[in-house]
Amino acid sequence: MPSVSNNNYEQLVNSQGLGATTVICDINKGTGSATEAELVAVLKAIANAGFTVAGFYAGTLGTDPAYVALQGTGTVNTAGGAYGTDITVGGATNITFA
Repeated sequence: MPSVSNNNYEQLVNSQGLGATTVICDINKGTGSATEAELVAVLKAIANAGFTVAGFYAGTLGTDPAYVALQGTGTVNTAGGAYGTDITVGGATNITFA
């Protein structure tokens, strides 16, 4: 797994802090906005599906969307409700370092 513990930026290392493939997704709730508890449940469900959550950002918790950076080789399930009731994880964009 990638490490973010090497903070010596004078000695650059490929994929420093990120693995070979990173998936960026947004998390949205169908009705209203997701609460912190719902977002935590979604992140746990994503982790249980075989991904590692490498980063998370929400401008204001409780206001959609939230964004997540995932590490893993699987495919993110973008079907509504796949990771939580009335929650959709979408916009999956793969970033692959060659």
